[in-house]
Formats: sequence, C-alpha cells, structure tokens
Amino acid sequence: MRRVISLSHQFAYLLLLALPIACMSWTVTHEEVFREPREWCKCRSTDCKRVAQRKFFYLFTCEYCFSHYVTALVLLVTRFTLLYDGWRGYVLAEFALVWLANIYMSFFNRLRLDIKHENVAIAVDQVKVEGAASTAK
Repeated sequence: MRRVISLSHQFAYLLLLALPIACMSWTVTHEEVFREPREWCKCRSTDCKRVAQRKFFYLFTCEYCFSHYVTALVLLVTRFTLLYDGWRGYVLAEFALVWLANIYMSFFNRLRLDIKHENVAIAVDQVKVEGAASTAK
C-alpha cells in the first residue's frame, strides 16, 4: 500500500530532487572531469552512420537531453510520483523535474557568467593600477 504524501511535501520533494538532477546533468555535460568522454561522444554524434547512434551519443553533450535520463534514473530509485499514483504520476514527475532542473542549471550558468565577468573586470582594473603605479615611479 502506498502512503499518501501531501501536496506540500510533494512540492518540497520536487524542489529537492531537481537539485541532484541538475548537478549530475551539468557535471557530465559541462565540467572538465568529463571533457574527454564528452568530446568523444560529440565526435560520435556527428560521425556515426546510423541516426540512432548519433542521437545516443548526442545525449551526453546536451544538458537538457541528459537531464531526462538522469531524471528517469532518479525516479526509478526514489519512486517519486507527482499528484497521481502510478504511471501518470511518474510522467508528471519526469517533466516537472526536468523543467525545474533546467531552471537550476540556467541559474547556475548565469551565476558562472557573472563571476567570470567580475573576475575579468577585476583583472583589467588590476592591470590599470599596476600600469599607473609603474608610470608614477
């Protein structure tokens, strides 16, 4: 018998489960630790003769695509359903988690861009200060 989970708890699970999904999807598709396998998959996604093979290898280069499979794995492990029991709850949970995980990844990407921009601005200011100090001598 399945325990009934309140809507507020389901929403909390949704918010929390999307975090590791976003983390795993981002790490595999963007971070340096997976660069070599990702580049190999990128080559295979353009070089394979069969469409199914090209699409399979593309999954490891696209955070949106990959997040669907990570979400399916998370749902398999956690058995989380949204609003309904059974297959309808899994389908809703799949798409809601993918959507939310991709929002998290967009925020993270924007944060990284802001940090990079700030670091470049600091480096430029530092060069200006060092240049001014050396001309003042």
